[in-house]
Amino acid sequence: MRTPDERFQNLENFPYEPHYQEIDDGQGGQLRMHYVDEGPSDAPVILCVHGQPTWSFSFRKMIPPLVAAGYRVIAPDIVGFGRSDKPSERSDYTYARHVHWMHDFVRRTDLTNITLVCQDWGGPITLRIVAADPDRFARVVVSNTGLADARNIPEE
Repeated sequence: MRTPDERFQNLENFPYEPHYQEIDDGQGGQLRMHYVDEGPSDAPVILCVHGQPTWSFSFRKMIPPLVAAGYRVIAPDIVGFGRSDKPSERSDYTYARHVHWMHDFVRRTDLTNITLVCQDWGGPITLRIVAADPDRFARVVVSNTGLADARNIPEE
């Protein structure tokens, strides 16, 4: 499911053009994942990953000063939130699937030398990616989140 574009019109302090990346849904299909992409394409990347129940809108006040400081800011909407696709089955929303979807997003957008800024649910999702793919990350900034001990959590 997709939220109609008109639901996102005229948002105060959110002038960002939508960008989309097709990702593997883990079941042989594709999902469309939305992200904000601001700043020079060759600048160092700051990847801002929101929590629940928010979306990239939560970073709207951070984006301008980070871009002004010379960074490229990527702020995706986690699948199920904001402008990203929303699978219709509740059983689709597992921790392992969120990790898979976000990791596929990072790979397909070919992000490297990333400074990760994550909070709330964005933490457990993306910190798992840092552990699995550490060469893509230069720095990690963690706020208001936690990391489970990972026992009994499937890889995918």
